[in-house]
Amino acid sequence: MGKDVIIACDFDSKEKVFAFLDKFSAEQRKPFVKIGMELYYAEGPEIVREIKRRGHKIFLDLKLHDIPNTVKKSMAVLSRLDVDMTNLHAAGTCRMMEAAIEGLTREDGTRPLLIAVTQLTSTDEETMKEDLLINEPIDKVVLHYASNAKKAGLDGVVCSPLEAGKVHDTCGKDFVTVTPGVRFADGDIGDQKRVMTPAAAKEIGSDYIVVGRPITAAEDPVAAYRRCVTEFCD
Repeated sequence: MGKDVIIACDFDSKEKVFAFLDKFSAEQRKPFVKIGMELYYAEGPEIVREIKRRGHKIFLDLKLHDIPNTVKKSMAVLSRLDVDMTNLHAAGTCRMMEAAIEGLTREDGTRPLLIAVTQLTSTDEETMKEDLLINEPIDKVVLHYASNAKKAGLDGVVCSPLEAGKVHDTCGKDFVTVTPGVRFADGDIGDQKRVMTPAAAKEIGSDYIVVGRPITAAEDPVAAYRRCVTEFCD
């Protein structure tokens, strides 16, 4: 599996996201992009189709979490959008994840990669205990959720880069780790709490890194993207 950098296109309109993506028009390879709730709720499924037509791979980051039947039906709808990856919350239980696989799989047997969110990178152990009443160590919780995702048939998980190596040790090297919470060594960590640089994420075993503001808010986004690719992929 090749490593890749996914740009989090956290914009609130198609005008803003296309103005950003136009900066990459001269790039030989179109960046892999993440479409999250903000952009999807603002513009609807057509924004996914338009970005796909531009030649980008797409991670549709909607983090579904509901009863199994609702998730199954929702994934069946999302399966028509030709995205490359989508996700849900592992906290929704193994049955919900199994239902998601059923819904996402098309009649010809194909489907996008499906990954599960373990714990958000804005959550640390203290917050997890105080707000969620989860008293186990965060590493243990992440690995338990990852094991459940694998058992349910998913392709991987979203986790902190701090946990990527342990997830591979537990679930195997082919179990995909998608890691947000990546910042340059000289950058601002913002509201993330469990973070790592692209080079360190590569060293520890992340398969994909998701990078937002360090690229989208950079003075030169293309240069920032290239820096990420150099540090993480080369």
